[in-house]
Amino acid sequence: MDHVSATASRTARSGAARAEPKGLAELYERNAPAALRLAYLITSDPDLAQDITQEAFVRVAGRFRHLRAPEAFDHYLRRTVVNLCNSHFRHQRVVRAALEREAGLATQTADDPDVGLRDELRSALRGLPARQRTALVLHYYEDLSEEQLADAMRCSVSAARSLVARGKETLRTLIGGEER
Repeated sequence: MDHVSATASRTARSGAARAEPKGLAELYERNAPAALRLAYLITSDPDLAQDITQEAFVRVAGRFRHLRAPEAFDHYLRRTVVNLCNSHFRHQRVVRAALEREAGLATQTADDPDVGLRDELRSALRGLPARQRTALVLHYYEDLSEEQLADAMRCSVSAARSLVARGKETLRTLIGGEER
């Protein structure tokens, strides 16, 4: 009798598993067109809208069993589409700012008579341990005080001061011992 009920239980579970994709397909067919229109209206890019819609559906469908109100799937999907669009635009702003900074550095470098020295310094910076490099960049490039540096690196002021000093000494060694 136990064997029979275990088999019936397995069959019921596999039947439920087979029914779930049909439910997901129906959810997708019912909600995807509106989500796609929303993503397109926000992004004005049909390919990006399609990607965002699919990503949103995967995220919400993956959490379907954990939704507080499964009948509000369309609301969760809409909110996820909006969040993904906002995330995309935020990411684009960061990329654009990085490219603008890089372009500014490129024009500075082209006008700088010490291009070779600058390249040598950048190369030497890459050879530093990560914490020393971070300390030097924050202190000299970002012009942070020792207190601000310590706060940014989550260490004591004396540790920050030490990292800067060791970083400078390592740079001198890597560049060739000359102070320029």
